[in-house]
Amino acid sequence: MIQTDILIIGAGPCGLFTVFEAGLLKLRCHLVDTLAQPGGQCAEIYPKKPIYDIPGFPSILAGDLIKNLMEQIEPFQPGFTLGERAERIERLPDDSFKLTTNRGTEINAPVIAIAGGLGCFEPRKPPIENLARFEDRGVEYIIRDPEIYRDKRVVIAGGGDSALDWTIFLSEVADEVMLIHRRQQFRGALDSVEKVMHLADSGRIRLITDAQATGLRGNGKLTDVVIRQKEAGEFVQGTDHFIPLFGLSPKLGPIADWGLNISKNAIEVDTLDYSTNVPGIYAIGDINTYPGKLKLILCGFHEATLMVQSAFKHIYPDKKLSFKYTTVNGVEGF
Repeated sequence: MIQTDILIIGAGPCGLFTVFEAGLLKLRCHLVDTLAQPGGQCAEIYPKKPIYDIPGFPSILAGDLIKNLMEQIEPFQPGFTLGERAERIERLPDDSFKLTTNRGTEINAPVIAIAGGLGCFEPRKPPIENLARFEDRGVEYIIRDPEIYRDKRVVIAGGGDSALDWTIFLSEVADEVMLIHRRQQFRGALDSVEKVMHLADSGRIRLITDAQATGLRGNGKLTDVVIRQKEAGEFVQGTDHFIPLFGLSPKLGPIADWGLNISKNAIEVDTLDYSTNVPGIYAIGDINTYPGKLKLILCGFHEATLMVQSAFKHIYPDKKLSFKYTTVNGVEGF
């Protein structure tokens, strides 16, 4: 059985940063993730997607953020169990936890930190009758390599941050970019909305609101998207790629059966230290919920920082925790 101080479920950015903060307190960490590599959605779904709200980085690609985080935690030598799902937990006589994965790996720790992002997820798909026929033949729900779209015609559908950000990014890559959204108002960041509007005004993209894709055409490979607009009616748009970005449908999976307080597919926590209703189990990042919650990576970093302080006290109730500044001591001093 693997022994560690903090068992982290989820190896996305928040889980990885937890290793750093725990390492400063000389706490060992082991991470479990269903994906085959660390990084979560940043590595698996959108490694080339720019992120704009990481302090100190005006813009950083998601994959580069993960690379930096892995370099940052290297001195603390965390353990990884990848490609396995956290299946069940049990409380042992010494009040620690034993977690068993779907492949039988057993890990023992006094503290569990759930940093599972959206949990198990799948893309939300538009209700287009022949959509599945064109999947991987011009229809993609995830952009892994933007170079695929260089000099191509692209139609993006959606009104959130992902649709806006990729429209901005692909305007510099693709030959033609059209963004369609079923409403006139967007759900994304105001700055991104303004950038998209500027691209549309300057003719670098085509923006169609009050519209949605209703059909796809092609002979083995996508050639056209049928679009219905509220005022203009139905028209056909030639394209090489149709990318519906309607977000992900989250599912907690086995975590939902662990006795935690759940609200709308998220784990309720106390903002004092992001603890759950089960002593010794914490939840940070997109998987938790509390009044005023913002699903931002930088908020998850903050939550991880406070969580490990509480975890230290849970593991060592009789030890005095002395807060130190890394700028004074450096990583080597911890």
